[in-house]
Amino acid sequence: MNQPIIKIENVWKKYDMGSVEPLVVLKEINLEIKKGEFIAITGPSGSGKSTMVNIVGALDKPSWGAVYLNGENVSNMNESSLAFLRGKTIGFIFQQFNLLPTLTALENVMLPMEIIDQDENKSKDTAEKLLNKLGLGDRMHHKPNELSGGQQQRVAIARSLANNPDVVLADEPTGNLDSKTGKFIMDFLGQLNKEGKTIILITHDLELVKYGKRVVYIKDGRIEKEIHN
Repeated sequence: MNQPIIKIENVWKKYDMGSVEPLVVLKEINLEIKKGEFIAITGPSGSGKSTMVNIVGALDKPSWGAVYLNGENVSNMNESSLAFLRGKTIGFIFQQFNLLPTLTALENVMLPMEIIDQDENKSKDTAEKLLNKLGLGDRMHHKPNELSGGQQQRVAIARSLANNPDVVLADEPTGNLDSKTGKFIMDFLGQLNKEGKTIILITHDLELVKYGKRVVYIKDGRIEKEIHN
């Protein structure tokens, strides 16, 4: 529990806006996330949460500062090495599901395993087990447009777990769901945390924040405060 799985050191992120002044979105971000934590990152609209998703998830590199994933400085990695490390370490759940519409639920879950060249039979077996665990055993050959929003999000969760990542990063995972389905999703994330997964929840919903054992509040691109639930 002592070694941080993600470490962010003095990170700034700016976007060049052409002829106008650069837009500075994150300022002096310092954050350590340890293995097995359930951390919620929250703040008002425009506070920098979306950019934090990209930085914490190693989807984008900082303008200044360093981001370490499992002890490796991802700020200096080339994209192919970073993609491989990210694919094995972090599973992503997004508000919009981001399922490929031409693939079945089973094929969507198999995709991350194919990206890291896992054996196809093993990938299929893993995907089937994950979909069954999420109550979708009878829907695995359906395409996204044949599934409800809640079912699509469960497929997305199964996909996020495909490579057995240490970290699950959930960005507004219940934003498009009814309250009952949303509670199922959050309870499932809680169970994953009890099983040892590191959960990073990004949300503006203060009801969801309660699930986090540590809550990081962002305002105007800076970490304003941290509290422990």
